[in-house]
Amino acid sequence: MKRNKATSEIQLDNKHVRVTKYKFHPGEETGMHTHLYDYIVTPINDGTLLLVDKNENRSNYDLVASKSYFRKAGMQHNVINNGKKELVFIEIELKNIKNED
Repeated sequence: MKRNKATSEIQLDNKHVRVTKYKFHPGEETGMHTHLYDYIVTPINDGTLLLVDKNENRSNYDLVASKSYFRKAGMQHNVINNGKKELVFIEIELKNIKNED
């Protein structure tokens, strides 16, 4: 299924971090992508994402406004707004972090 793309705006990009604001209307997607860095997502509002991984596995994920979550580098997926209203979140990519865990 062909979907419209979510919009993104890089708010800060330096040698340490990249901060991107994403806006998704219902049904919009990021497209398949791979995260090169560990990252943190902070939802601005509540919503539901449909995550589709590289093997076409699908899972829903409920976002709660201001409840941040962390993911390790290497995640490969397409992110789709599976809700009925616009969804906004901030993604912070951690560029020069040593993996010590």
